[in-house]
Amino acid sequence: MEDARHIGIVAVSAEGAALCYRTICIESASLLGAHNHPQVTMHIEADRWQDAGKLMLASANIVVRGGAELLICPDNTAHQALDLIREESPAPWLHIAEEVAAVAATRHFQRLGILGTRYLMEGPVYPQKLAGRGIAHEIPGTQDRERINAIIFDELVYGRFEQGSRQYFQRVIEALGARGCDAVVLGCTEIPLLITEAESPLPAIDSTRTLARAALREATRHLSS
Repeated sequence: MEDARHIGIVAVSAEGAALCYRTICIESASLLGAHNHPQVTMHIEADRWQDAGKLMLASANIVVRGGAELLICPDNTAHQALDLIREESPAPWLHIAEEVAAVAATRHFQRLGILGTRYLMEGPVYPQKLAGRGIAHEIPGTQDRERINAIIFDELVYGRFEQGSRQYFQRVIEALGARGCDAVVLGCTEIPLLITEAESPLPAIDSTRTLARAALREATRHLSS
């Protein structure tokens, strides 16, 4: 039997990278059998946003030299840099917002609330990919964006998941629903560790697990053909 393709994870956050890796390993059992999963090579970098595109390309080269055949980055915000270097990459990338948009289209969502870092909520990563599918989007107000950003960088990236922050996210999601959103994107790698899809007042798309499942699907596609 052929082997699954080797997946390279280019990561910024350890918590998010671990969630992505665990999802690939756990969910591969139904495709490859118990205790089997694609080979995964991971490289984690941080705090060099001024040159993020070059950093991602350098990390891509590292995991490709380790044998990776397709690449993913479980950091939503970094995808703004990914769009700049994708064509130069030594292996193909899966884009987290493209995969989320595909899931949203399949589930017939029409307006998504976007949650993530301030850079992600205010940036072009999701609007461009959602617009390509005819899907509208909303983001929280200014004060909520600032508080969400602070929770991510002061709590979540350090593995702190406070009940008060969970309840705050639920209120923000309810407000997005009142503005016409029929679903919400958990668009920061760590948000699904704070609030699960079951705890969300609106249907939620977990961007981290969505990307991990897409990588697993691509890594094993040739095995079922």
